[in-house]
Amino acid sequence: MATSFEARLREDRPIVADGGLGVVLSAAIAGLRTPEEANLRAPDAVTAVHLSFINAGAELIETNTFGANRRKLAQNFLDDEFERINSTAVKLARDAREISGRDVFIGASIGPGGDDYAEQARIVEGRGADVLMLETFFDLEELERAIEAVRSASSLPVVALMSFDSDAVTMAGVTARDAAARLRALDVAAFGANHGRGPAAALTALDEMAGDGAVLAALPNVGLATMTGSRIAFPHATPEYFGDFAARARALGARLIGGCCGTTPAQITAIRQAVEEDRVAPVRSASQGSREVAAPPSAEEPTELERLFATGEFVVSVQLDPPLGGSIAGLVEAARVIKESGKAHVVDVNDNPRARARMSGMIASAAIQRDAGIEVIPHLTPRDATIAGLESLLLGSHAEGLRNVLAVTGDAPEAGDYPGTGSVYDVDAIGLVELIARLNDGTDFHGRAIDAPTSFFPGVAVNPTADDLELEVDRFHRKLAAGARFAMTQIVFDLDFLERFFDRLGGRPSIPLLVGVWPIRSLELAVRVHNETPGIVVPEHVQERYRAAGANGASVGTELAHELIERARTLADGVYIVAPFRRPLGVLDVL
Repeated sequence: MATSFEARLREDRPIVADGGLGVVLSAAIAGLRTPEEANLRAPDAVTAVHLSFINAGAELIETNTFGANRRKLAQNFLDDEFERINSTAVKLARDAREISGRDVFIGASIGPGGDDYAEQARIVEGRGADVLMLETFFDLEELERAIEAVRSASSLPVVALMSFDSDAVTMAGVTARDAAARLRALDVAAFGANHGRGPAAALTALDEMAGDGAVLAALPNVGLATMTGSRIAFPHATPEYFGDFAARARALGARLIGGCCGTTPAQITAIRQAVEEDRVAPVRSASQGSREVAAPPSAEEPTELERLFATGEFVVSVQLDPPLGGSIAGLVEAARVIKESGKAHVVDVNDNPRARARMSGMIASAAIQRDAGIEVIPHLTPRDATIAGLESLLLGSHAEGLRNVLAVTGDAPEAGDYPGTGSVYDVDAIGLVELIARLNDGTDFHGRAIDAPTSFFPGVAVNPTADDLELEVDRFHRKLAAGARFAMTQIVFDLDFLERFFDRLGGRPSIPLLVGVWPIRSLELAVRVHNETPGIVVPEHVQERYRAAGANGASVGTELAHELIERARTLADGVYIVAPFRRPLGVLDVL
């Protein structure tokens, strides 16, 4: 079917691919060392998942072989099963095709990080695959080597896919534009984006890759994963959102459209319907000297934040992202202007938001507090450091004058067996609060005395819009027991969610609470956040306000922020306002 696959790519109607096979199998089958082990341990389950995607409308299903190279299998003591895992995977996909009775292409999934691309390609072609799907690469040179290797062993057409962030850049620094230029020269059947930050990031990459008759492919994650307790959770992207994504991807030249981690048959059905209806892509809206030095507080003094809470003043913070580069000057200047405006009491600084490496939020906060003269609430996640690393960072930050710390679980690294991902999580956010409390008592995490106790004012995050509200309430109670002194909510767009959370909690919290407010400036961003950002809900009635406003979406964002701030005065002790990306002083227009 190789020739027919390439012929179908040349047709106007795109091929609909399947969704997140490996994630579904890992969630459904207990004790898997790697998703590919399911081919041997639970073959019926693999076939059933394939069938679910075929029944949803997929015309191409991928084999369960993404991480089935010898190197990755060896990490789970499965390298002796290399040939059987790959061979069985194709057989199971073909079984599903035969059971369905439909004309479905079999795409053999091959991921990065192996050194046996040719051998893997030879096996899957021999078992009857129709196309080789080289996917989730972030190093372009490795992808080029993989293409050369599989072509030395197989005559099957090749689809080459890379994983991009929301700026259309891979973790190795490869831009989508450069990738397209080099992959186009290799004459692959199609190239494009998969995995990554979600549909919006894939569309950004495709926009950079389009042109010169490029045959593109788009198979993104459902969005960025997050941690809920010990579970990986994905955003609740609506099928309609994926239908719109499919229309936009098609308009950019995508001839193969599907999903990756977190995508279910519901999203694939929406893609298929959008393709069959020839849905038109929605129009994208237009977007949108001397310094005062703050003296660090003594160990005995309360922080300014603590003092404000104690006096009952309604606290306003501005949330800033640390820089992506090595200069803090711009952020310090923005914080200085915010302080001089008199419109905010403090600023809070994220810690590697979206699990993308930035300047340390703690180090950036120390510079802001020292050079801009405004108190800071740095966020700190245990995702990226061991207990020893967290203790070192906290002790050094304390010496630099930081006292407020918001303990957050942090955005999860990319889920699944993908290159460059990983996390530490020796403790979760609850354990981090316990660690801070022990440092305040004069001991380290293991109870050993330290030279001098700290005087941190620890806070915690809470999500009133969590999917599992009972779990969220339970974790909040545990955070209080661990020593939390204040809390900051996830961003909310309707404070009815907060009141429902209070009902579950049994009343207002016993500690001060800041409500998160984000003045989103466009319908497009509101819809993207709702569908792609885990833990955040933009209710339909809020989205409808943006739709009704048309090009005046920014004014809706400002009006909604004002409404939320005013209502928060009766429900909470303050708010934090998310500053516009790359334009932090825009927050002053709202305040």
